[in-house]
Amino acid sequence: MTRSNPKSLALRGFYDGTPFVLVVVPFALLFGVVATEAGLNVAETMGMSILVIAGAAQFAALQQMVADTPLVMILITALAVNLRMAMYSASLTPWLGKAPLWKRAVAAYLMVDQSYMLGHAKFEREPDLTLSQRLSYYFGIMTLIAPVWYAASYVGALAGKAIPPEFALDFAVPITFLAMIAPMVKSLAHLAAAVTSVVLALLFAGLPYGTGLLVAAACAMAVGAGVEVAMGRRAP
Repeated sequence: MTRSNPKSLALRGFYDGTPFVLVVVPFALLFGVVATEAGLNVAETMGMSILVIAGAAQFAALQQMVADTPLVMILITALAVNLRMAMYSASLTPWLGKAPLWKRAVAAYLMVDQSYMLGHAKFEREPDLTLSQRLSYYFGIMTLIAPVWYAASYVGALAGKAIPPEFALDFAVPITFLAMIAPMVKSLAHLAAAVTSVVLALLFAGLPYGTGLLVAAACAMAVGAGVEVAMGRRAP
C-alpha cells in the first residue's frame, strides 16, 4: 500500500501543512516588523524566531518587553502562553514516545499548533501507522512551514516600518488561531473553557504586566476541567 511508504507519508504531511503557509507568512512578517519596532535588531529578531519558533509566545514576550516588564514576568508570560505545548507533548507521547532521543528532540522543537493538530488527527485516524510512518508525516508537515517562518520573519525584520499599514498584516494573528482552535471545540467542556478565557481576558486586560492573560488561562482550564468532570458523572 502507498500508505506504508514513509516517503509518501512525508509528502502527505507536506501537502497537509502547505495551506497554513497562507497565514504563517503574514504572521511571521508581522513578528519581524513588531520585533524591530520594539528595538530588536535583525540578528536578535532571527535568533528569537529560530530558537523559540512559537509565534504567540514571541508576540507576548515582545509586548512585555515594550512595556518594560521585569524579565521574570516576561519569562512567566511566555511560558504560560506556551503551556499548551506540555499538553500537546503528553498527547503525542503514545504515538511518538518510543522514537530515539534525537528524533524526539527534533519533534519537540518542531511542535507548533499546526504540526500537533495535523499530526494528532492523522495518528488517531490511522492508528496502525508505524512509528517511522508517524515521524515521516509529522516532520513532513513542517518541511515547508518552518523555512517559510524563518524567511518571512527575516523579511519582516528587514522591512520594519517600510511595510505599509494598509497591508493589515495583523489579521493573521486572529485568523490563525481561529482556524486552528475552532475545529478543536468539540465538547461542552471545550466551549466552556474557550468562552471563559475570552471573557476573562477582556475583563482583566487592564491588569499590569499582562497578568490578566495568566488569570484567564488558569480560570479557563479550571472551568473546562470542572465541566468535563460534571459531564462524566452524569454519563451512565
